[in-house]
Amino acid sequence: MTDSPFSQADYDAITDAAAHWCMRLHASDCTAQERQAFEQWRDAHPLHAFEYEAMLEIWEVAEDLPRLETVVPITRAKPATPWRTFGIAAAVCALALPLAAYSGWNLGLLPNSYQHFEASNTTRQVTLSDGSQVELNLGTELTFSNYKDQRRVTLDKGEAFFSVSHDTTHPFIVKAADGRIRVTGTKFNVWMYEDQVRVNLIEGSVLVSSNDDLPGDGLRLGPSMQARYKHGDFTPQISQTYANDTSLAWRHGKLVLDDLALSEALPLINRYLENPVMVADNSTGAIRLGGIYNIKELHNLVATLPRVLPVYLTRNKDGNPVLNSIPQQTPKS
Repeated sequence: MTDSPFSQADYDAITDAAAHWCMRLHASDCTAQERQAFEQWRDAHPLHAFEYEAMLEIWEVAEDLPRLETVVPITRAKPATPWRTFGIAAAVCALALPLAAYSGWNLGLLPNSYQHFEASNTTRQVTLSDGSQVELNLGTELTFSNYKDQRRVTLDKGEAFFSVSHDTTHPFIVKAADGRIRVTGTKFNVWMYEDQVRVNLIEGSVLVSSNDDLPGDGLRLGPSMQARYKHGDFTPQISQTYANDTSLAWRHGKLVLDDLALSEALPLINRYLENPVMVADNSTGAIRLGGIYNIKELHNLVATLPRVLPVYLTRNKDGNPVLNSIPQQTPKS
């Protein structure tokens, strides 16, 4: 019985290769032949692609480091070979990175902890490095970076429920679409689909801004309040939630639609679908839908809608299903 097809040396070699390709692809003199060679290396094994993506995330975080303005001239006796150049670069990085990391941390530019999480076909509960707990819904992806002056989450897609470890001196900020949610310690849920975001506060308080570029910290939510925003909103829309609110039913594997218009229901459904469902016009979007659905089986819902609603299905040019209302016959007089 074999435990793994790779030895530790193999893993180290793949990591080194991923670092090399990350450096070369970001170099201004990277050639088309090199890019083709990289693609062949990346596609040779899934682990190659995985290690490169991990290295790319680290590279992107490091982009926040300040650039040195002083240039020190170096006189070389003879041209360095590519491998010698790479060796020098690796040696310099080995000496400079600890100092850069320390300086970046003190300046609030580089995190001392970085985590990436995904949930595809099942919900997932994770613990962040600060002790906060996060529950991820299906199809959710987020990253966490711990900086000196703040804790930062980027919700790339999906939905997550946060139980944030309390720290008044170290605020917890969630970036979702154009806006942000700022807290110090609380429990809240963030749902995102395309540029639409909905924030539900369970306990504590949060500040919600619809645009991260606007001044100020945004509008304050108290328990049992909800904020919604989308691209272009100057401020979030605030509303009260009630004891029978079903926004968090996903934590029990359910999506509850309480007699919603299709224009409101479809974003909640489409969040789980590979091919989103469209409506043909406003009259179709006004048709109402209710029911309780298993979030893992929502892909089966689309085909059943014509059986329960006065609609029929077509496809648009992109292959997405489109709901069309069936014209109501006018009774003859």
